[in-house]
Amino acid sequence: MAEDSLKIKFLEIIGTWRNVADAARTTIRMPEGQKEPSSAWKKRILLSEHSPIRKLFVSWKWSNLPYWVSVHFVRHKFGIEHFVSTQRTDRTGTDRTSQRQDSPVEHECMANAAEIMFISRRRLCMQASPETRAAWKMVVDEIAKKEPELASCCVPECVYRGFCPEFKCCGFVDSPAYQKMVKEYREVPKK
Repeated sequence: MAEDSLKIKFLEIIGTWRNVADAARTTIRMPEGQKEPSSAWKKRILLSEHSPIRKLFVSWKWSNLPYWVSVHFVRHKFGIEHFVSTQRTDRTGTDRTSQRQDSPVEHECMANAAEIMFISRRRLCMQASPETRAAWKMVVDEIAKKEPELASCCVPECVYRGFCPEFKCCGFVDSPAYQKMVKEYREVPKK
C-alpha cells in the first residue's frame, strides 16, 4: 500500500449491547436485565430499527481520504459527528485556492448504529462513486470485526427495500448475487 493511499483507523465501539437492551426494556416498562443479548436479538433490533440502537456508537478515522469523497460523507448529518482536517491557508501554510479536489484530508467520525445502517444504504449503492463505496466498505469491514450483527445490516438501499428506488437502476436487482444478499440480510441467527 502506498504511503499516501487511503487508510482507516478503527477507534472504538462506544456503548454496549447491554445499554441497548436496557433502553429497550425501559421503553416497554421492564426493569434492567442481567443477561447479555443474543446474536439473534441484536440482529432483530437492528432490523426493526427501534430507537435503542442509537445507544451504540462506532468511532473511526480515515487518513488520506480525497476531499471530494469526504464531502459525500459530510452530507450525512443526523446521528453522526464529523471532524475533518482544515484546508485553511492560515492553518496549513498552503494557499487553499491551489488545492485540488482530490487533496487528502483526515476525516474522523462517530456515528450511532442507526446512522451507520442509513449511510450504508446510500454509500454501498452502485450509483455511489467507486471511491466513496470503497471508503465506506472499509468502515463496514472494520465494524464486522467487532460487531458482526451491525455489519450484516449495512446493505445497499435495494437490498434494504427489496427493490431499486433509483431513477437509473444499475441492474443489480436482477442478479443472483442480489437475491443472495437479500436472503443473508433478512436472516436472523437461531441464537
